[in-house]
Amino acid sequence: MTQAINPFSAKITLAITGASGSAYALRLLECLVAANYQVYVLCSSAARVVFDTEVGLKLPAAPDAASKMLTDKFNAEAEQITVFGKEQWFSPVASGSAAPKQMIVCPCSTGTLAAISQGMSDNLIERAADVVIKERGQLILVPRETPFSTIHLQNMLTLSQMGVTIMPAAPGFYHNPQSIADLIDFMVGRMLDHIGIEQSIMPRWGYIRHT
Repeated sequence: MTQAINPFSAKITLAITGASGSAYALRLLECLVAANYQVYVLCSSAARVVFDTEVGLKLPAAPDAASKMLTDKFNAEAEQITVFGKEQWFSPVASGSAAPKQMIVCPCSTGTLAAISQGMSDNLIERAADVVIKERGQLILVPRETPFSTIHLQNMLTLSQMGVTIMPAAPGFYHNPQSIADLIDFMVGRMLDHIGIEQSIMPRWGYIRHT
């Protein structure tokens, strides 16, 4: 029996939680689609509220409807974007035998960060992150909070010691940003760098425009 050829370059899990910064998630998803990645999207209930509040996007709660909305929004290929519900335990991301080896939680609430650090696995986002850690994959968390409490910092240290990359949503200004979009691209560009996707959305150090 001939095995079907995957038309996509790679697979990745993108989890979106209720921290501020939904524009980062949308821009990252846009770039992943452009890079021909197949993306499994996990979106918390709080994240849908933040989407509506920050960018006016009313993402449906039903996974199939959300998949269609995002596919249409980013002109993605069929099955390139698949949204899973928080209790779809039979989805690929819930098992080490099927989950992508790369996962980004962007933005990552401190509650989700805490749950991941303790291996809670109470919903699909937490379970997917737990799978990537146990399978020695690449997990990137993008927390957005200020200030960080000692609890937050301890949880980040615990995860960092496990090999998780902690990448706070803290864009730099050395590239002379001219817009909010430039600040978003700074962070998304760094995420793409870490997962090995060639990008030109943010200038490299040494090639920075000056005004």
